[in-house]
Amino acid sequence: MKALTVILTLPQSAADHVDALVVATGQGEEWRLTHAIRSWEANPQLRHLFVANGNPAEATYVEVTLDYLRSLGLRRVEGVHLQAEPAPNTGRQADWIVSQVQARGITSLALTVSPYHLARVYLTVLKALGRSGLRLPVIPLPVAVSPGTPVPETGATAYDLVPGEVKRILDYMREGWVATPAELQEYLEWLWSRHEALLVRSPSRGET
Repeated sequence: MKALTVILTLPQSAADHVDALVVATGQGEEWRLTHAIRSWEANPQLRHLFVANGNPAEATYVEVTLDYLRSLGLRRVEGVHLQAEPAPNTGRQADWIVSQVQARGITSLALTVSPYHLARVYLTVLKALGRSGLRLPVIPLPVAVSPGTPVPETGATAYDLVPGEVKRILDYMREGWVATPAELQEYLEWLWSRHEALLVRSPSRGET
């Protein structure tokens, strides 16, 4: 709860001004992709869209291709990068995201995922970046979806899934797979002190 609360101190509006938008797929949640695609199409300032693959063992798994993304509304394909290899867990997704950051010189990114899963994905990506010696702004961009919406893979809702997410975070923290509370606090202090202009932007002329 504390981790999610402090992560969400980062304003979603900052996602309009990052280098890359990242979506972590899974659980048959097509809404993760449609939310990211809407943001991508509405925001030509975004230079890259990274789509991390899911787990082929899931019954609802769909191979992520440009044709599939086009069926969900994708029109702007330049700058879109897809994880080709399967990603059976969040750690594999995070490692791929870090590889893209390194290969393409990304200096900031926004992370799109369902709200119940946000804390674990954010902490996993943060840990993977740290292992690679990277530090850059990571903005949370939770998907707009009702917490009572059944997840296609299991039929569970966010209300059902949050306890399992908390347990995984605690288990994975002991294994060194996610950022610890101290690491998260230190990172957020760095982010707010070094990148306040990204996080708190004055409206442009003509905006209200």
